[in-house]
Amino acid sequence: MARVRYGARTDAEAAAARERSAKLPDIWSTGVVAVWETDPDVVAAVLPPPLKPTARPLVRANISKVDLPGYPLGAGSVAVAAAHGDKEGWYPLVMPMTHERALVGGREVFGEPKKLGEVTVEREGLVVRAALARHGIAFVEVRGAVSGPLPLPAPVEKTDFYFKFLPGVDGTGFDADPVLVHCVRNEKVRKLERVTGDVILRESMYDPIADLPVRRLVEITLGEKTTDQKGTVAERVSARALLPYVHQRYDDPLHILDGPPEGSV
Repeated sequence: MARVRYGARTDAEAAAARERSAKLPDIWSTGVVAVWETDPDVVAAVLPPPLKPTARPLVRANISKVDLPGYPLGAGSVAVAAAHGDKEGWYPLVMPMTHERALVGGREVFGEPKKLGEVTVEREGLVVRAALARHGIAFVEVRGAVSGPLPLPAPVEKTDFYFKFLPGVDGTGFDADPVLVHCVRNEKVRKLERVTGDVILRESMYDPIADLPVRRLVEITLGEKTTDQKGTVAERVSARALLPYVHQRYDDPLHILDGPPEGSV
């Protein structure tokens, strides 16, 4: 009988697949990172327990093109600064990806809030434009011009916080207790430039990042970097406490009942 590809794989085949994945070369991305201060009460409002705000109410937008051989990928995220105990990091609210392959693994393994979307990173001379878009709306756009090189930072370890859960089969609650994941990334940078520009947030009922207004722009950079990542389960969390925040993961139709924030574009 010919091999049935949906059939069970042997232990040897599974081990060979893991070994091939472990030997992948560094994958470099080119991207824009914008960091700004927003309202402290807004950051506190979007953080599910046990996450807490940090001393500064920061928001970070990361918009990148990833050099996957034969599989170019646009990847982005918008995250707020957060802390779990004495560990500080970032809590992403939305992570647009241009391909399903990048979306599925991150959501199922780490609990990343990934969604299919459009990711744009453009440079013409010194002029830079980067944007995250879904449903025809560029809900985050960064525009500016390169104003000079920056010193290369040393390799650094960064942490993102995710909640991994399975919605209940009966339409209520979860099928098992959700977990808080610490995703640790080791980041290396080979090129970094300063960008002078601005961040534009547009109203979107599906991606309401406009609720995190730019009160003070901290920095915009354009860089080339590579990262690896490893996740660990930090703790099991209260289902009751997490349930009010589950809508963050989905295109919640109830958002249409919310009016846009004052001053949104």
